[in-house]
Amino acid sequence: MNREQKFFNALRDVFVGAKIEGESGYINLMRIKSRYYTEGVFPRLQHDINEALKPFPAFREELFEKLYDFFHRYFSESGSIYFRYTPLHQNVYEKVYTDDKDVMLFWKTHMLYYVKTDRLFKSMEAEVDGQKFFFDASSLEHKKANEKRDLVYAFKEKRKDLPAGQAGGALVFTVAYSERGKKTRTDDILKTLRKNGDKINEDTLERAFRVFEKQSEVDFFLNKDAKAFLEDQFDLWMYQYVFKGESQWTETRIRQLQTLKDIAFKIIAFISQFEDELVKIWNKTKFVINSNYVITLDRIAEKDGGLAVVEKLLAHRNFKAQVGEWRQLGIVDDSFKKTDVLEEDLTGKRLTKRYEHLPIDTKHFKDMELEILALFDNLDASLDGWLIKSENYQALNTILPKFKEKVQTIYIDPPYNTGNDGFIYEDQYQRADWLAMMQNRLEPAKGILRNDGTIFVSIDNNSAHNLKHLMDQVFENSLMQVVWHSKYTISNDVKFVSQQHEYVMIYAKNIDALQPWFLPRTDEMNQRYDNPDEDPRGPWKGTPLHAKSGTSSMYREYKFKNGFVWRCPEGRYPRYSPDSLKELDGDNRIHFPIRGREPVIKTFLSEVRNRKIGSLWGYDEFGHTHEANEELAQLVDKGKFDNPKPTKLVANVARLGATAERAIVMDFFAGSGTTAHAVINLNRQDSGKRKYILVEMADYFDTVMLPRIKKVVFSDKWKEGKAQNGQGIGHFCKYYHLEQYEDALRRAKYADSDLFDDPYRDPYHQYIFLRDLKMLEALEVDTKKNTVKVDLSKLYDGIDIAETLSNLTGKWIKRITANTVEFEDGEVVDMKNLEWKQIKPLIWW
Repeated sequence: MNREQKFFNALRDVFVGAKIEGESGYINLMRIKSRYYTEGVFPRLQHDINEALKPFPAFREELFEKLYDFFHRYFSESGSIYFRYTPLHQNVYEKVYTDDKDVMLFWKTHMLYYVKTDRLFKSMEAEVDGQKFFFDASSLEHKKANEKRDLVYAFKEKRKDLPAGQAGGALVFTVAYSERGKKTRTDDILKTLRKNGDKINEDTLERAFRVFEKQSEVDFFLNKDAKAFLEDQFDLWMYQYVFKGESQWTETRIRQLQTLKDIAFKIIAFISQFEDELVKIWNKTKFVINSNYVITLDRIAEKDGGLAVVEKLLAHRNFKAQVGEWRQLGIVDDSFKKTDVLEEDLTGKRLTKRYEHLPIDTKHFKDMELEILALFDNLDASLDGWLIKSENYQALNTILPKFKEKVQTIYIDPPYNTGNDGFIYEDQYQRADWLAMMQNRLEPAKGILRNDGTIFVSIDNNSAHNLKHLMDQVFENSLMQVVWHSKYTISNDVKFVSQQHEYVMIYAKNIDALQPWFLPRTDEMNQRYDNPDEDPRGPWKGTPLHAKSGTSSMYREYKFKNGFVWRCPEGRYPRYSPDSLKELDGDNRIHFPIRGREPVIKTFLSEVRNRKIGSLWGYDEFGHTHEANEELAQLVDKGKFDNPKPTKLVANVARLGATAERAIVMDFFAGSGTTAHAVINLNRQDSGKRKYILVEMADYFDTVMLPRIKKVVFSDKWKEGKAQNGQGIGHFCKYYHLEQYEDALRRAKYADSDLFDDPYRDPYHQYIFLRDLKMLEALEVDTKKNTVKVDLSKLYDGIDIAETLSNLTGKWIKRITANTVEFEDGEVVDMKNLEWKQIKPLIWW
């Protein structure tokens, strides 16, 4: 293979790859890229290169050698553009100012968006080296997201249902996850194929397997600005190349190098358009889908007309389904009857205390949802929380306009990057990928924080060093790196030291805007106070009149108003001046014990309700991991979630950071929902009005988090998944799904428009997607009437238009009716007759 073929093969692999059948956003993208390459850029690029080389044909081999040398460094097999191959020993421009490997790797990925998606494989057909392969992934499609086990392939059969005239059938393989170290038996597969007369070599087979696996890896990275990145890297590479041994400069040599750069920049301009298109899809505001509300009966009944709504709910045809859910959650048992919900006497009808905090899920009562919402004059302001099922960058980017500078405290417990925590990465880029992922999400999170906001991040020793550098870069204002005593036991399985602590990093958006922090006193601290003299001011604790240090010139004795003469002990010094003692004595703050003991100064408990905190957080007050596991096990199935955080830890975080009236606490690595649980508990304890926003992408959003919140609002006491006779709390929250990147990519329509038809622009720089439909199928254009009708149901079922517009515009919702949404600023939008310009950023970019 000559150098020219090598280069074009590399370029073709990026744009075309293997021929793939199936339905996914990745496959849709590859079809688009393949068409533009084969019908557009490839023939045009060949023509332009041939024309450019006419003055110096001898430069041809060198041109293609250098083009390949540069571009193969940045083209990944998945089509992503970044430092794919840059060994540590390579050119000096690839280094930063240190030889630290992790810093160098982070530098290679900081210009990227880390796209964290579910690893959900789809059955698909691919063609490699003229042979068709079909992969049956039906056994994989229901596995958990972020599955990290290897795939195992097994030959099943050769398909025989061929169209007329087709020479060979597809080889069918089943795909399964590896169990107990099981691996693909490639040699046995090849032997079986050869016996059947199929001459497939090992390289072709391995390539077919890689093609199948690519569908879960393609969205690993997106370059934020591929054109600027590649042009900058080419200039640096060119500098190295030109001045590396070049001694003679002729006009021809200069023109050759200019040709090299011109061709390279044309290629960069074209390929970057695809990356830019993906970035636009990645960053577009996403549709809100499948939204519902959870509201306790007392929050409904307390409104005018609310009791009548409760009675309608009890009589609703779906109330039986709601009761079934309560029984499954352990909120009620088989003895529950709907007649138990209300009681009546001479004063009227009311909710019974036992069932006033039953959580209604509007998914069972969609025809009554608007009637419930109509009870509230200001809907968003009335909500206690928002639960968002989404990849967290998509959620942060989408809700940023609505919650910009409105969240006072963020607490996150991100994956710790230990290698077995569910975080997907390529081993050689472990810390770099993790840091890129964290940076992408921390930057919009900063925009969501109020000026007096703080962020708390739990982290272990493995990633603390790298995270601190990143937090210093994004937030700058470090308050403290707290040590949390997370485990009270020592593991016997470790070889050297058993780790019993984690860290909580605390950063402020603006330190000058913060108020001093205090925590409430513990019961243990308060028990040190008593009231032996029955002082009407309440319990007190005594402080001696003397101290270990002072000045010898001070007085040595003092006479109190009752005639008692106090003499300072030898080697000690008076703690207070005579004037201070006189004032304390006049306020009856001196306690004179009997039998010659020293008098003491009274400090009353009522004066020391709050206390400062230190940098060592003990498990008695802040909880520990065993307590967290036990806490969750009493609420939900113990096997559904690993390594939750204790509510004590997060509750104390909220006490410190969420001090404002109706402060919002956010967690965008929400996991099992500990943050919402902690906020609910805290509000129950002090009658606070704190709110929460939780973001989680995994299935335990539905199986753990949402059930947990329904349970803890009904009762604060649970045992083995059953509600005990505890205290409930009124609650009203909204939960919904967001459209995801893969959803948008799959639904985007790229029409068969004419390629490169703008005569005034060269084909490498015109916007090649200008005439493509994307998601404009949601519009019905009537050219005769010159009208455009919006029908979003053509894109997704169950779009929540009101919440989608709220996120898009940044306006909070005041009221929702069947046809309209009214925002806080008074704007009313007719949701049945949307103007297409209102939703343009959602469907065309």
